[in-house]
Amino acid sequence: MDTALAKAWVAAAADAVSGEAEGLSRLDAAIGDGDHGTNMDRGLTAARTAVDGLEADGPGPVLVKTGMTMISRVGGASGPLYGTLLRTAGKRLEGPEAGVADLAAALRAGLDAVQKMGAAKPGDKTLVDALSPAVEALEKAAGQGTPLSEAAEAAAAAAEQGAQATVPLQARKGRASYLGERSIGHEDPGAASSALLMRALAGVCRA
Repeated sequence: MDTALAKAWVAAAADAVSGEAEGLSRLDAAIGDGDHGTNMDRGLTAARTAVDGLEADGPGPVLVKTGMTMISRVGGASGPLYGTLLRTAGKRLEGPEAGVADLAAALRAGLDAVQKMGAAKPGDKTLVDALSPAVEALEKAAGQGTPLSEAAEAAAAAAEQGAQATVPLQARKGRASYLGERSIGHEDPGAASSALLMRALAGVCRA
């Protein structure tokens, strides 16, 4: 991954979330405030503009800028969580290019920071349920010497499966946890948007 690919990822993620904004908000309306899609759309649209003209010497600064923009522009818990994920990952990426192992390590650091912030673990019905298997898939791919395009596809598939797996879970973190058993039967919107981000990455790596 180089600067151009990182910028393409942000743009593709913005397009994906924009296209699914209403659906994400519907998911959120069932177990939250109902504004997740709107908030994520606003944040990623702003991030795309912010990184478009950014002079960066590698993917790291692009992700850092994206994360900072998400923190400043996205309301609720999503801004700090996604912002922390991307900013932390970006800080771990040094140099003009990042390989699969570099990206896996960076996103692992970002995921660890998110889990520390939200005290969430897999099974709590949060974005961690999509991000954790995605990072694990990248780490496995890195260990096998898999090309980035295939590694990103594996990560996207794992994230999508993880998001779907939140449907039967009872929420244990965030606003949805207040619903108790009523949160069962709904896909977590944060996991859904995380899966969209990983699918966007797979798309630009394949192009």
